[in-house]
Amino acid sequence: MLSARRVTPDKRTNGGFKPMSKTIAFIFGLVSYLVFFFTFLYAIGFVGNLVVPKSIDSGTVESFAVSLVINLVLLCIFAIQHSVMARPGFKRWWTKFVPESVERSVYVLLASLALLLLFWQWRPMPDVIWSVENRVGYFILEAVFFAGWLIVLLSTFMINHFDLFGLRQVYLHQRGEKPEDLGFRTPAFYKLVRHPIMVGFLIAFWAAPVMTAGHLLFAVVTTAYILVAVQLEERDLTRAHGETYEKYRSRVGMFLPLPKKG
Repeated sequence: MLSARRVTPDKRTNGGFKPMSKTIAFIFGLVSYLVFFFTFLYAIGFVGNLVVPKSIDSGTVESFAVSLVINLVLLCIFAIQHSVMARPGFKRWWTKFVPESVERSVYVLLASLALLLLFWQWRPMPDVIWSVENRVGYFILEAVFFAGWLIVLLSTFMINHFDLFGLRQVYLHQRGEKPEDLGFRTPAFYKLVRHPIMVGFLIAFWAAPVMTAGHLLFAVVTTAYILVAVQLEERDLTRAHGETYEKYRSRVGMFLPLPKKG
């Protein structure tokens, strides 16, 4: 669940390391992106119990208490990595050691690895909370599930998918160009809600024809994380864009489309 908007840290000359080879930086960025894209596709199968060898409801069943603790630790690992490394203050410190051209790629790679660890070590909690037996209702929820993931993917392209996942930065670095700040934009879905990527995730996580205890735990914790994370992101966006973002907040809802004011 990468941040919907990147807040660029103050530009400065990095110290403490030699400039990374443009070719190495590009290869690293490309590999990081491919790992992310594999992780994204695996996440669809993991949450939806589709195709993948290890899903949210498959695997060896252990005691409820053991599974609960392990799953909460895995979710916390992802949440801490994802939120801490997304903060501008951390980025300013981090880019003293990591070249700015690959900073985003490192973040994307570590976030992907944290998710892959979660997928690998997740313990199923198979007690059924609800199960939709009606065939039409089942397929409606399945369609809504896929719609949520589609909203996530389309939303990333609306604000520059390749910048969000680090490819633009390493590509421009290879060409000897500095990436320009893309500024604050509100295309398409962003005119309806401020965080369409997170809306897509919420839809995908909750649209379950069969909701097990493990899936419910995943949905509840990730929802709580999203609610906290968007508050931190909005604080950073307000600092970065000032009145422009304040006006945007006043007329566009966070997760639900609201009528414009004034």
